[in-house]
Amino acid sequence: MPTLYVLEPDARLEKEYERLLVTRDDQVILRVALENVSAVVLVGNAGATTQALHALLEHGAPLYLTRRSGELIGRLSPPTGYNLPLRQQQYRRNDQPQFALDLARQIVVGKLHNQYVLAGRILRKRPDPALQAARLQIERARQQIQTAQDLAALMGVEGNAASAYFQIYQSAFDPAWKFTRRTRRPPKDPINALLSLGYTFLGYAIQSALECVGLDPYLGFLHQEAYGRPALMLDLIEEFRSPLIDSLVMGLFNRKLLRPDDFEPGEGGGIYLTRRGMRVFGREFEDRLETEQTLAEIGRPLSYRKLFEVQARKLARLIQGQIESYQPFRWR
Repeated sequence: MPTLYVLEPDARLEKEYERLLVTRDDQVILRVALENVSAVVLVGNAGATTQALHALLEHGAPLYLTRRSGELIGRLSPPTGYNLPLRQQQYRRNDQPQFALDLARQIVVGKLHNQYVLAGRILRKRPDPALQAARLQIERARQQIQTAQDLAALMGVEGNAASAYFQIYQSAFDPAWKFTRRTRRPPKDPINALLSLGYTFLGYAIQSALECVGLDPYLGFLHQEAYGRPALMLDLIEEFRSPLIDSLVMGLFNRKLLRPDDFEPGEGGGIYLTRRGMRVFGREFEDRLETEQTLAEIGRPLSYRKLFEVQARKLARLIQGQIESYQPFRWR
């Protein structure tokens, strides 16, 4: 089921029978059946009635309140039956350095594999020797993963690969977009703005999958826990960044679905999507989540949204000792 994004300034989410309404100035902008909504994201100063909030909670659909940049302000979610034995085992595993290192290795294996695949697709159209050398750097990093002796060394390998990857990735865009490096908080150009927004929305979907399985999204293995930081969500997001968000952003710009006037300056000197740009992105992002991929071990196609839950359940089985190693999603 898709996520409902409420993007219009001063819009309000209301409930009417078994439907959700998005209204503005007492005019109905959108009607959607409650059963067809898995989550709601209120962007900017959009609001919701108490009746709509009750309906979402009863339906089991979380509601996210975000700034225009996608930054999470807060989250309203229904009570869930947390799997206490699983979480207790997750906490014990977090205190086992070798378990954490082995799992972190597999997470980085998946991330670098998928970066390598997307880099190869980019280079088919840009056979530049310097960029080919950068892809070889990613390949060397892939070989160094298994020899990393601790998390610090592993993060160093991942960082070197990321530098080479973004050298290739930025070559896929028209220089007029001024995408020269990865910038965050705030994003300084349209491509960084879209990457940040995409990773944020992807994180919401992955966190929901982890909570559905019963895992604590705030206790990770590759990413270290910090107050308010969903470290396990950040772990699981790594293998999906390139195939889902990075490739989506490339398509949005190279297919000219977004224009320069879909972006505007905002708070903190950052660049953000306009209302039209946000609508385009929301539609394309949801379409991408429903795109199907085939896992070798399952042998049938699954949507990305379902794949998040599949990978979350793998993590749960590994933590419980039901499987020996975690197999990340490998893009083809």
